Amino acid sequence: MSDKPPGIPGISPQDDDEVDLGISIQTVANIVDAARASDETEEDELNEDMNDPETDDAAKPDLTGENLETLIGELNEDEQAALIALAWVGRGDYEPDEWSEAIGLARERNETDTAAYLMGMELLGDLLAEGLAAFGIVVEEIER
Repeated sequence: MSDKPPGIPGISPQDDDEVDLGISIQTVANIVDAARASDETEEDELNEDMNDPETDDAAKPDLTGENLETLIGELNEDEQAALIALAWVGRGDYEPDEWSEAIGLARERNETDTAAYLMGMELLGDLLAEGLAAFGIVVEEIER
């Protein structure tokens, strides 16, 4: 008999140590990095704008935000739904044992612009990292 806890409904183990979230953890890690970089860029721009009221926002392209939007937009529908559900788990809306329900609702919600929805979440990178942590995955330990 195994010492491992029983599997989480809706998540099939890939091997003894990994779970299948419907999206690769490397992809999530890259999105976490891009989201955190985007948050830092927004904070830096806000501080700059406060110091220089004549700053023209239209003259500065948000390449970090565009990168994040591209990363999310390139995902297939199932991966986008998994990313939404993972953010919800990270936000505390769902527990890991409610993954099937979260994925189901995320698929229903995924009929509009997923990138805009996710990028509208404050601290998206941290929410996704917390979502991974709920499944015992530490984002900082993921090889990129």
